[in-house]
Amino acid sequence: MACHLPADCLDEIFEYLEEDKLTLHSCLLVNHLWCEISVRILWRNIWNFKRLSRKRSLRVSSSILSTLVACLPNESREILYKNEIFLSTPTSKPPLFNYASFCKVLSICRINIIVEDVLKNEPSSVNCLVTNEIIKMFMNQIYALKKLNYYCNQYTINLINFSFTYFPGAKDLSELYCSSNLPSNFFHQLSQICHNLQSISIDFHYDVSNGLKELIFLQNNLKDLTLSAFDYVSWENIIPAITKHSQTITKLRLYSDNELPFSFVGSFSNLQEFIFSFSDGSSFEDFKELQYVNFSKLQILKIPLQCPHPDYVKKFLEINGKNLKKFYTDENDKSLNLSIAKFCPNLTSLFIIFNKGEKDILKTIFNNCQHLESIKIWGGKEYLTEKEVFEIVVNHSPKSFCELKMYNSSVSDVFPKDLESFFINWKKRIPKKLLNLIIIKEFHFNMENINIIEKYENLGVVKFEIKGYEEEEDDEEEVYSFL
Repeated sequence: MACHLPADCLDEIFEYLEEDKLTLHSCLLVNHLWCEISVRILWRNIWNFKRLSRKRSLRVSSSILSTLVACLPNESREILYKNEIFLSTPTSKPPLFNYASFCKVLSICRINIIVEDVLKNEPSSVNCLVTNEIIKMFMNQIYALKKLNYYCNQYTINLINFSFTYFPGAKDLSELYCSSNLPSNFFHQLSQICHNLQSISIDFHYDVSNGLKELIFLQNNLKDLTLSAFDYVSWENIIPAITKHSQTITKLRLYSDNELPFSFVGSFSNLQEFIFSFSDGSSFEDFKELQYVNFSKLQILKIPLQCPHPDYVKKFLEINGKNLKKFYTDENDKSLNLSIAKFCPNLTSLFIIFNKGEKDILKTIFNNCQHLESIKIWGGKEYLTEKEVFEIVVNHSPKSFCELKMYNSSVSDVFPKDLESFFINWKKRIPKKLLNLIIIKEFHFNMENINIIEKYENLGVVKFEIKGYEEEEDDEEEVYSFL
């Protein structure tokens, strides 16, 4: 019965499975129509696979590369043949689909990585030629590119031949992730055909070219901007081009290994999300100015790594805290934590650090923030213990609460009887909610506790997950290294 559904109906159903790669792969085997729809979705962003292990990553990379080689036009095959480059393909027959045309996301750096992984024993000239022919094929075949990822080091830039003169599909580009050290003519060419970028992420290297400034300035509706500057490189030269979009940008992320100017943010009156992470921001003089600015639409504020002086942040929360939905900070300051309870009553998600003996502050936050759904707490010997957190969560968290994230670098102090008591009491809460319990990295549970967790998972009381710290940072978009 399902195979007789019309294609447009199947299309709509399969769109809901975009993130469920396993189910989509199973649909490949039903019939040709199901296969075509599934392949089109799977190849929309073929680069979005997790590099879980070296062996598995190499297997996936080999599969992608061999499929792309099979799709190469005859002209490219001839070029490879004349250079004595012979690459295997999945089958001697022509591919079932023109896979390259399905792509909406193009990652130049991931193509380069895949080629280097698979052809690691080949000279760099061979890798370069294969990479360029694959890129050329994408440029000819993609009719509506949505996202371009082009982070490259200086060596790679000199090897890759990329020109928008022959890339008409780039006119629909909405997301650009790039390095600032790309040739100026690359940005100039892109600025001639693409004026509707909504999201730009720039990894700064060396000086900022006029082409990049021109590209940013010419956009019509830029909403999302990420600036990452390390090795003491500055984004200062690009600020005038950025402030032209102060009324349209709603999401801003600033990452650096030193303190860079960011008082320009004060003019971004429609800002909804603001993340800034400076590993050396000892004075935060610019935030001293921003503490008095009213961002009436701000809902998300994240300050990983170093935090400005707590007094500055408290003043900022006094003015802007009422609208905040998410607030994350690595600062462990008692007065700042109390100001969160006082000025941020509508929070739904919070990451905060409590020092040892600050149980009453956590209780106050729960009592004052009645919309809180999720909290991430850093525990350990110098901080609140997980046993204390469990007791406060079950007795004082609001009815909306359903997710607890715990990071603890020391051995767990929770005894099996305490853990079971926590789950029993959570089960009795009204309204009944499944608790998402996420343990981050070095939190050490013994097997008895693991068995208790599994017991209450089976009873539908808790959903348990262990994450690496980096994986958790990825989920919260707090990392500042991009592929």
